[in-house]
Amino acid sequence: MNAPIGSQLSLKAEQIYLFRHALLRDAAYQLQLPGDRARLHGLAFAMIEGLAGGRPPAPAPLEPGKPAACPTHPSDAFAEDLAIHAGNAPGEVAPRLRLLYMRRAAEEADRRYRNSASEALWRQYSELVEGDEIAESLRRASRAAHSAGRTKSARGLLERVLALYQESCWRDSIGIALEELATLDAETGRVQEAERGLKQALEIYRETGNRKAEGIALTNLAKLYQVTGRGPQAAEGFEQALAIHRETGNRRSEGIALGFQAQWMLETAGVHVAEPVFYQALAVHREVRNREFESNCLASLATVHKESGRLAEAERAFGEALAIKRETGDRRAVGRLLGNIANFLGDTGRFKESEEFYSQALAALREVGNRRAEGVALSNLALLHQETGRIESAERIFEEALAIHREVSDRHYEGITQGNLAGLLGVTGRNQRAEAAFGKALAIHREVGNGRSEAAHRCDFALFLLATGRAEEARTDWLQGAARLRTLGFVLDLETHAATMRSACASAGVPMFEAFPSR
Repeated sequence: MNAPIGSQLSLKAEQIYLFRHALLRDAAYQLQLPGDRARLHGLAFAMIEGLAGGRPPAPAPLEPGKPAACPTHPSDAFAEDLAIHAGNAPGEVAPRLRLLYMRRAAEEADRRYRNSASEALWRQYSELVEGDEIAESLRRASRAAHSAGRTKSARGLLERVLALYQESCWRDSIGIALEELATLDAETGRVQEAERGLKQALEIYRETGNRKAEGIALTNLAKLYQVTGRGPQAAEGFEQALAIHRETGNRRSEGIALGFQAQWMLETAGVHVAEPVFYQALAVHREVRNREFESNCLASLATVHKESGRLAEAERAFGEALAIKRETGDRRAVGRLLGNIANFLGDTGRFKESEEFYSQALAALREVGNRRAEGVALSNLALLHQETGRIESAERIFEEALAIHREVSDRHYEGITQGNLAGLLGVTGRNQRAEAAFGKALAIHREVGNGRSEAAHRCDFALFLLATGRAEEARTDWLQGAARLRTLGFVLDLETHAATMRSACASAGVPMFEAFPSR
């Protein structure tokens, strides 16, 4: 699933060549007298602009929260160089031309997913404009920094944007800045701050009658409710958001909300309910060319395929998702995806590859400060350590993951990790602690509506009961858990638990709880 080594080396060689070329070019300019140097820049500007199809039209001014992308032009590939030459050329028109091409260069960097260049160019553009364009260009720089994984830089820029909008008293713009800050807060585990920011933004949009923005804020708030275990609020929020997206014709946000809703359905209603909704979301993402969320949706579908036993389809979907993430340079999301792939590799017995992917995932997640996803990856890594016989390290990693889940208020994964730790405590003979941990896990699953994990951990708890001499209780619990997994469509989970049950029953000398045919 990794990019071919040859292509990585080729890319690196090209970057070295371009760097050396730029260094030599700049050195040649610096050898000239100032007047001659300015004239050379002017000459270079005129030649490049002429060869690149002439001068493009000036774009519309940037407005807060409104897409104002320039129509593409043949000169866009050279816009950054043209901006540099215009900035150093003589004449009264040069500053205006620098502004034109700096804007086009920033837009081109966005289109090409060159996130670091985009951040730098939007920062430079903000120094050339006035009024609301300053704040909007800084907001775009923040989004590029966020995509590149520079969370601290993104936050600093957004705080400047919020201050500028508060000075201008443009209410909708204040809401946009609050909402984007809330997104950063949610990713880094500051759940209370995130919820407060989203609710403030929602209040502003309702006050100003901005239905489109209201729908987006509701989607993000519903997602926050989902990950913090507030299922009824999440369900209501997704339905309200989708109604608004359809009312306002906001297809892009409709696709995003459908994907989030499908993820919630996967855990609460099962594969058969969630899969069609994932495909609806994927179709919308492709229609509006939302590559970031197309990748996320493919990764979710890969998980659906895995859980329903379609392993070849799962691997293919993971590969497509990873290719898009690398194309778009989305550092903040690639760590989560690598963790999901690591989990898939572990579930299919490729333990060495799985551990390598977990290592890459954790490095990427820590780089961007995504504590919530780091906790999830650690929880799954602990399972891998347990499965490969490293019990002490598994227990330590489970405890580390639990601490993060509690820090970021992730009740969903706190329940999952608590149940997995309970299983480890049981197989190592710490029965009192194991039974208490199973009880906590099952209570959390019921609280947050995680039917899949409640069913799986009920099967695990049943085998713990069997091991401690309570065979009839074990049979009842196991059949309940297995029936729920079958209803929800988690085929791989069911087969894994059935195989473990057969072995445990044989060892205990009791009849199998229920026979499940092998595939």
